[in-house]
Amino acid sequence: MLTADYERLGLRPGELVLDLGCGFGRHAYEALRRGAHVVACDLGLDELRQVLSIGAVMWADGEVADDVVLESVNGDATGLPFADGSFDRIIASEVMEHIDDDEAALAELVRVLRPGGVLAVTIPARLPERICWALSSDYHAPAQVGGHVRIYGRHELRDKMAAAGLEGLGSHRAHALHSPYWWLRCAVGPNRPIEESRLVSLYHRLLTWDIVKAPRTTRIAERILTPVLGKSLVVYARKPGGILPAAPLPDRREVAGVAA
Repeated sequence: MLTADYERLGLRPGELVLDLGCGFGRHAYEALRRGAHVVACDLGLDELRQVLSIGAVMWADGEVADDVVLESVNGDATGLPFADGSFDRIIASEVMEHIDDDEAALAELVRVLRPGGVLAVTIPARLPERICWALSSDYHAPAQVGGHVRIYGRHELRDKMAAAGLEGLGSHRAHALHSPYWWLRCAVGPNRPIEESRLVSLYHRLLTWDIVKAPRTTRIAERILTPVLGKSLVVYARKPGGILPAAPLPDRREVAGVAA
């Protein structure tokens, strides 16, 4: 399930992508399939190990080209261990809402993005997020350690990206069908096992079926509802400057990699 649109990101084969806050790697895997080199960066070591493990399976199954490179780095968004202008494209998906100093994180993303490169940032959309916060204090910080620390205002992220020196390229919403799911989770307790609530369990099965099968009915519903109920807002921006050749992959000796 992808949140960022790779066509809007403008990703091309051979480019170097930073997947910041990669989690279990959904955006990293798609970038690999499209022929890009990927650096998956996250604070979670277990997540990084899984990304490398699944990446190895993808190579073994012939899903990605032999010359494509996947690196994993355990790093903090406010102090990235990369040289200036290292990446052609950056995806920061559902990360900024967890970071106290999101402006420092944006400054770091701009620093490591090459001139002419494109950044996609995804955050929880304001209305669905407000409902989640209202339904349960356990959904967000401080009750939820490492949880969401803010609800972004209407144009707050766009304004912060512009203040960081980026040129806006547009935005869109995504995942309308996921908003009611999270409202149900918050209503019954977001930390309770899914199986303890019949409604949550049934909705989870619906979402899994939708992701795997992508039936026409749910695709139509998603397209109609997303502008209003989309759980995520995706904002794209470009770093000013000329179009440069794709940056080389950082030398393994220069990044804090995590072994598989």
